[in-house]
Parts: sequence; C-alpha cells; structure tokens
Amino acid sequence: MFNKILVANRGEIAIRVMRACKEMGIKTVAVFSEADKTALFRKYADESYLLGPAPPLKSYLNIDKIIEIAHQCGAEAIHPGYGFLAENPVFAERCRKEGIEFIGPPKQAIIDMGSKIIARNTMKKAGVPIVPGSEGAIRDPEKAKDIAHECGYPVMVKASAGGGGIGMRVVYNEDELSEALASTQMLAKSAFGDDTVFIEKYLEEPRHVEFQVLADKYGHAIHVRERECSVQRRHQKLIEETPSVVVTEEKRAEVGEIAVRATKAAKYVNAGTVEFMYSKGNFYFLEMNTRLQVEHPITEMITGVDLAKEQIKIAAGEELGYDQEDIVGRGHAIECRINAEDPLNNFVPAPGKILRYAEPGGPGVRVDSGVYQGFTIPSAYDPMIAKLIVWGSNRGEAIERMKRALWEYQISGVKTNIPFHEVVMNHEAFIKGTYTTHFIPKYNIPELVKKYAELKKQQGSKAKIVAATAAVGAFIQSWSQNR
Repeated sequence: MFNKILVANRGEIAIRVMRACKEMGIKTVAVFSEADKTALFRKYADESYLLGPAPPLKSYLNIDKIIEIAHQCGAEAIHPGYGFLAENPVFAERCRKEGIEFIGPPKQAIIDMGSKIIARNTMKKAGVPIVPGSEGAIRDPEKAKDIAHECGYPVMVKASAGGGGIGMRVVYNEDELSEALASTQMLAKSAFGDDTVFIEKYLEEPRHVEFQVLADKYGHAIHVRERECSVQRRHQKLIEETPSVVVTEEKRAEVGEIAVRATKAAKYVNAGTVEFMYSKGNFYFLEMNTRLQVEHPITEMITGVDLAKEQIKIAAGEELGYDQEDIVGRGHAIECRINAEDPLNNFVPAPGKILRYAEPGGPGVRVDSGVYQGFTIPSAYDPMIAKLIVWGSNRGEAIERMKRALWEYQISGVKTNIPFHEVVMNHEAFIKGTYTTHFIPKYNIPELVKKYAELKKQQGSKAKIVAATAAVGAFIQSWSQNR
C-alpha cells in the first residue's frame, strides 16, 4: 500500500480523497493555487505546496510542477479527483514514466473513451446497444442529411471530444442541419481543439442513467449499481438519485452486465462510469467517464462501498474485494449539488465571501464540502459549495429528509441554488419519479423558483418558514399543476 498520496485537485473532492487516505493510514499532500491559499483542503492535508505564480485556472493543469512536487515530497501516487487532469492521458502517461502511480485508468482507455466516436465503435463491437447515428466523423452536409433522414428527426449534432453538455446541438429539420453542423464544428474546435462531430438520433422522453463500475488490474470487473442523473440544466447534472425508479431488478442485472462488458471492452482499470440514455424501455450507451464522478457518494450511501478507497487499493495492485453478488443496495439516496449561483438569474455563478455557514446534520445526512464561514469562493473555479447527500429507507423518506436538510442548510453572503432544490423536492413530477432530462424547461422551473423566492421573502424569518412548510409544498404543487 502507498505511504503518501498527492491529490492533484481542490475543494470538496480533494478533502473527500484525503479522508479516505486518513482512514487507510496514508499521508496526504495538497497542491494549491494562489487563489486557494486559505482553502480548507490545504489545511486538511498533511503537507501542502504552492503551484506557483500561474493564473489560478492553469495552476492545477501544470503537469511539470505537480510531478516536481510529487518527487520533492516523496509521494508514490497521485489522485487527480475529477476535472482538471483527471481525464488527461498525457498526465496519466507522464506519471507512469516518472514512476508515480496514477490513481485512475491507463492512458489508452482515457484516449479511447474520451473520443465519443471511438467509444461508440468499441461498444458496438462488444454488443453494447448504442444510439442510432453516424459510424464516424461527419463533415459533408449532404452525408449528414442522409444519416439524419435515416435516423429520423430530431437528431443531435455532437462534438466527439465534448463533455459537460458543451458541443451538443439538437436539430429538428433538414433546414437547420447545415448551419448546426458548421456551428458545432466551430464550437468543438474552440472548446476542445478538435472539430470532429457526429450525428445521433435525439431520443424522446430521455432519462440519464449511469452505472458505476470497478475494475482491477487482473481483469476482474463489477458494477456497483446505477444512478439516475436526469435533473439537468444545459446538460449539466444538478440532482442525482439511486436507485433509479425506472430500473427493475431484472433490468439492473441486464444493463449492469452490459456495463461490465463495456468496461472490459475498453480495457478499463479503476473506478469509472458507464452512462446510458433510457428512452421508452430501452437503454443506449452514451459515454464512459474515466474518473470518479461528482455523484459517487449516493452509491456509497446505499451499498457501503467506499469508492475512493477502492480506487486507491486497485492502483496499489490489490484485487477487487467484491464479487458481483456482494454488491447489495439498501434504501434510497439523493444528492443535491449546492452551488454559489443565482437560480433567479439563469444560474449565473455568484462567487464571494461566505458570511454565515451552518451545515445540516442528523440521521442519514452527509455533506461533502470544501468551504467554511469566512471563506471567499474564488471566481476562477466551478462555484460548487458542497454536495448534500441524504439516505432514506425508501425514496419517499429520502425526499422528505432532503427537504429537511435543505431547510437546515444556512449560507449567507453568497447566493445559492438551494431554493431551486427545494422547489424540485416539492414538485409532483419529481415526487412521482416521472421526470426526464427535459424536466427544468418542461415545467419552467426557473419561473417557479422565482415565485417560491417571493413567497419565502413574504414569510420572513426562518421560524415563520418552518410553520409554513406545508403551505409552501402545497403552493409548489398547485402552481406547477396549473401551469
């Protein structure tokens, strides 16, 4: 086992990994930018090193400096967290050449699964169902029209190297296709340095369901059940839950086996996520994320499997400590991403100084956070404050527990998206589990959040809001139903 691990990331995910290390008796090393000098993760680590005078965003992408620090402090392995260098094949290979264990998949798996076209073709050969679409890159508008006609409109033009919802354009008819092809190519070139795009059928009433997988260095692979991630804005996840209401035990076994097959086809090692789109009873491969996901805690809550520890054990050369039959889910878990952003103004980031901060607690509540009272959230990074995770014996209890935890969460000094989450937890479509990835625009949730914010302002103090909780829920239900 490793004696010391460098965590090449920041915020809540850096602390999450360090917590796993502390329980395993492993020393931790933080690297930080100028903007993160007062950050909590730096204080949590056993050692910390400044990444230098580079601009804040580029600091965590400085491969040479991170490798230099790893050698300087004697770290035997590097955990990249998610984002930044987590899915960078150059970094993974550099670690290997420098004799440092990269806690993640091998270089080639990152490359192959990072290209949506290669990933689609790999999965097709492995018998994994994929969304109908082009076999490879599309550049000719006439060929694009033929493929779109064969798939049937609407279709989606997607950047091969895309991610996080960037480089995706829905096209509803032939008149829109040529312009969409050209604009997506330009965006892909600008965002990813690669203008390769392809076409997929745009699925109706889609739901986003993903399977957590683990694979060791000896060819053993398992899935750790599924997560539903359909509450999204601009293709970016905001709320996740497990299990998914559309996945039966039979379907879980079937699609879980497909996810394991996909993992082996990609020659994958470590923790990863095989993502699917669900539409009208069918699952289709979407992509494979070659890292630990933001939403991994809900899987841990229902299975008891510590995914960060498993990553470290696999990287250290240990065999998986689980067979598929050992993975059992108990109860229901939900995660809300708490961001410093304004839900009344198109979710624009709202960084700043946190004047008051009090986390919720009690049975079944977990908060993965990287902030504290008095901390200034930098404008250079993603505005996530924390991940609020709850567990309940069933879905109904989990929803009620999340409502309670959201009410308890006190943050002032910066705007947050807590009102958005409160609205969703009270919305009929979410409560019934009938929502899709179109949930936010379909029910005009931003407008409902504004109405809800007005109501809270009228109620005044927290005490009055407590007394009016039932009325608030009734208001949301009534208002949304009468839209």
